[in-house]
Amino acid sequence: MSQTSTPAPGEIAEEALPRPTRFADVKGWFWPVDQLLFDWFLSYQRDTDPDGRGDLLELGAYLGKSAIFTADYLREGEAFTVCDLWDSPAPDDSNSAEMDRSYSTLTRRGFEANYLSFHDELPTMVQAPTSVITSRVSAGSCRFVHVDASHLYEHVHGDIEAAKDLLQPEGIVSFDDFRAEHCPGVSAAVWGAVATSALKPIVITGTKLYGTWGDPAPTREALLTWLESRKDLWHGVEEVAGLPLIRIKGNKAEAPAHPKSRHKPEPVREPVRPAPASPAAPARNRRPSRTRRLAKDLLPPILTRALRPRR
Repeated sequence: MSQTSTPAPGEIAEEALPRPTRFADVKGWFWPVDQLLFDWFLSYQRDTDPDGRGDLLELGAYLGKSAIFTADYLREGEAFTVCDLWDSPAPDDSNSAEMDRSYSTLTRRGFEANYLSFHDELPTMVQAPTSVITSRVSAGSCRFVHVDASHLYEHVHGDIEAAKDLLQPEGIVSFDDFRAEHCPGVSAAVWGAVATSALKPIVITGTKLYGTWGDPAPTREALLTWLESRKDLWHGVEEVAGLPLIRIKGNKAEAPAHPKSRHKPEPVREPVRPAPASPAAPARNRRPSRTRRLAKDLLPPILTRALRPRR
């Protein structure tokens, strides 16, 4: 008699994980204007220093939308590290409450399933508070750091210090939610870094601030030249903390090319429609029945007359 094996724990759930067939299917908050700027900064670094190398780092990953996008810009010899708590317990009560409130459905397996739908291998995964990242990534090794982890001031302040330590001299850092009304801790920490730790903002969008601890002038001038060619982006320049700051309004931004999924979309099945009903057959002149014909031929004429209806 054949025996049915019992599924391993999590095996059924694993089968139910989503396999996105396009980038838009991945859940997350990564708007077209910031996709354009990620594309521009990462491409600019590649084009201005084709022989240089620098690793990529993301602090806070959610379900992988921005990580999937960023990984497309990895060059040979570069590493990509992603740090997130995912299913791990938060390091303090405030962070735990934040996780329960905002990311209750977040799982590492969800990130991995999404990421592997677009790339052959996972990045280096650090499942821990972002406070450990300086012990996992070498100082001065990164050319681009995306900070999108906790919204609490103390944690963001620590992430800023880590980014400063891990970036190359002219590396770029991007901070998410620096102006959102529900994230005042991010605003305080980021603008505090501008005032006290020599962070130099280059450009802001509705959701992200991009800056450097190096010389922002060459990057800023190249970005302004590119923006002049964009008809889908409004931009202006204001002086902030003694330096020009580019502002971009991207509500009409046309997204760049997206990473391609390894999964094919399900074929669209046309609904089965019933065959149209046959048109009603036209009425035909009916011939008299055989019985009536016999009666007419065989009955005597007098009986036939008697059977006729009277007028």
